[in-house]
Amino acid sequence: MAQLAAESNRAASVPSAIANPAPLGLCGFALTTFVLSSINAGWFPSGGTNIVVGLALFYGGLAQLLAGMWEFKTGNTLGATAFTSYGAFWLSFAAIFIPGTGILDALTKSGTLHSALGIYLLAWGIFTFLAFLGSLRTTLALIAVLGLLTLTFLALAFGELAGVSVLGVLGGYLGILTALVAWYTALAGLLTSMNGLFTLPVGPRS
Repeated sequence: MAQLAAESNRAASVPSAIANPAPLGLCGFALTTFVLSSINAGWFPSGGTNIVVGLALFYGGLAQLLAGMWEFKTGNTLGATAFTSYGAFWLSFAAIFIPGTGILDALTKSGTLHSALGIYLLAWGIFTFLAFLGSLRTTLALIAVLGLLTLTFLALAFGELAGVSVLGVLGGYLGILTALVAWYTALAGLLTSMNGLFTLPVGPRS
């Protein structure tokens, strides 16, 4: 009995392994960004924005939020901050377009929709630029994701603030490119974590 108790204590003292949460966070970010950016780029009617709400709530939002919490567990401060923040971004984005919140109706009726969205997107662009600076000693793939995302937010923000629709379209294409690079980075992480038959280069850490 004493030996069994000792083994149980040893097992409890061994930290449990946690899988790499980054591919989940990147995939949630990439897929939701790709769908919305396709609409912004004019590939689909702008009224289709509502289809993004479900993704923003559960994949871009909840899944990324969980990935951020797990990144805290691994000790990755940048990953934890970025995934948690972008999960919250998508949840807040969904809240704007859910009819029951009244946010979109209130902004539309007051005539402040475009300026409000512009400030909202600009603030996220500033945050993303800070995350970009924090990523400069990581991999080139992650640097590219955050760099492209910064440009995406800025293009969309200035498009809303200046009323220049071509900037919104540019932001859409930049968002699509951002999503593709994020998917690539996620796949690279998956292949490495699973000892896949091949690996994808993500660039050396500086």
